[in-house]
Amino acid sequence: MAKPLLPDALWAKIEPLLPPPKPRRFRFPGRKPVDNRKALTGILFVLKTGIPWEDLPKEMDCGSGMTCWRRLRDWHQAGVWDRLLDVLLAQLQHADRIDWSRAAVDASLTRAFGGVEGSGPNPTDRGRPGVKHHVVVDGRGTPLVVDRTAANVADVSHLRSLLASLPAVAGKPGRPRQRPDRLYADRGYDSDPHRSELRARGIEPFIGRRRTPHGSGLGVYRWVVERALAWLHGFRKLRLVTEKTEAMQYAFLNLAHGMILWRITQLSLC
Repeated sequence: MAKPLLPDALWAKIEPLLPPPKPRRFRFPGRKPVDNRKALTGILFVLKTGIPWEDLPKEMDCGSGMTCWRRLRDWHQAGVWDRLLDVLLAQLQHADRIDWSRAAVDASLTRAFGGVEGSGPNPTDRGRPGVKHHVVVDGRGTPLVVDRTAANVADVSHLRSLLASLPAVAGKPGRPRQRPDRLYADRGYDSDPHRSELRARGIEPFIGRRRTPHGSGLGVYRWVVERALAWLHGFRKLRLVTEKTEAMQYAFLNLAHGMILWRITQLSLC
């Protein structure tokens, strides 16, 4: 039996985070707005299948594609998905399901439709427009940070920004935890200045070096970040980036991040 796109338990976490609806006029209030849950169901359907907004099936009773697009835009601007990530990470931290002893970082390229904001020539796809998705995971593979850049941005160039974006995860008494003890990365992140900076932050780097034989053994710890990237690109809307603005690209990216964390919470806490 197919699983619901928006389970009751997930909706119970998201609904309190949504901004209150705008008050309706007493006279001539117009058409009643589409229910928030129905609109979010349509958004998740687009995220999962990758269909264009205008092809959202009317039979789903989620409103029009443009209605769902506006809700996603408004909720992203209101910071709904950022708050959802905080809630889910805190839940995992409270259950002691985040492994701060080590973390891993990696990136993956995806194609972008022509004219997409923030895209760049993909060096592995004959210079066609592309976007690069970056992920930092904990030792169990839980995504802590998900970000995007143009396809032609070197992995190591974005490492500082990723480290600065590591969330301070609450959920336990005392100061929220933010930094892992060790960081694993492939040779795409080979840089002695970055190693020094990691040590200055209290993080021990384990980064492959260029022009050395393969078989460093780092893959034993790095496979979890590659799995997280596969989870991310399991959402077809992220495989081919068609949203024109960076804001809407981040809206889908953060929502996908939240859905992955939700799945992990269900597996970890059941």
